[in-house]
Amino acid sequence: MVTAALITAAGMSSRMGDFKPMLNIGAISIAQRVVATFQQAGVEKIVMVTGYNAVMLERHLAGNGIVFLRNDNYETTQMFESACIGLQYLQDKCDRVLITPVDIPLFTAATVRALMDCGAPLASPVCDGVQGHPTLLASSLIPAVLADSGADGLRGALERCGEKMTLIPVEDRGVLHDADTPEDYRALLKYHNEQLVRPVVSVALSREKVFFDSRTAMLLQLVDETHSVRMACQRMQLSYSSGWNTIRTLESQLHYPLVERSQGGAGGGKSRLTPRGSELLARYEVYAAAVRTAAEQLYEGSFEGMFE
Repeated sequence: MVTAALITAAGMSSRMGDFKPMLNIGAISIAQRVVATFQQAGVEKIVMVTGYNAVMLERHLAGNGIVFLRNDNYETTQMFESACIGLQYLQDKCDRVLITPVDIPLFTAATVRALMDCGAPLASPVCDGVQGHPTLLASSLIPAVLADSGADGLRGALERCGEKMTLIPVEDRGVLHDADTPEDYRALLKYHNEQLVRPVVSVALSREKVFFDSRTAMLLQLVDETHSVRMACQRMQLSYSSGWNTIRTLESQLHYPLVERSQGGAGGGKSRLTPRGSELLARYEVYAAAVRTAAEQLYEGSFEGMFE
């Protein structure tokens, strides 16, 4: 079952007076913390919808393996519209999606796993009787959300999607703490546990040098989705020349083509993966997932109780 995360980060941070996603919580930014928690929990695909200060935020997170989408109407729209941009993109790419605004950074990986393990098509964590974030949504419910009027925002759309919300009790006050105002931010800093301890596994293939890793895999995946190297590079905040250099270097190491291009016509040219390119990507993703699962099990057996 493929789990994705959707982080909405298009807002203008008007009440904060500073750009919330890039404020620090400990040694990392609010946005980096949210991404790291989803990655720690084993979420396979992370999408962020940006708007205000989009280029700055995307560059800040460019090395974190995120797909970036833009809400160009961020000045006149709310979280619901940003969520719809992400859901439209994800609806045929995952089995379920975890949705959160970027300014709620302190929920734990254990809470994310509890949502993933609950088996419900629509679920939300509850702490001390108060509902928090992130919200889990089965992909089968995405069409109903996309067709909704948006009255009362995303919460209203979820109430009308045809499925009852399952509330998952958690002992994690991080699901409630946002960074909407300077006072909220100071409370976040007070609450924050200085240690974000997790196993970090980078899976790469190498001969004399590394030639295939998670970033290369994402590039190929996005080329396959968009049929465009240029668009794939834009979604990764990677220059077009760097993207093609990565592909050509990989092909020279493997001695077979991974991307084929068709000549442009009225609709322009297209790029797509060759059959061997698709096979390489599929095998890498299976292998990387197995390595991450094994690493998580080893971590739990080796460090259980050490960082509580």
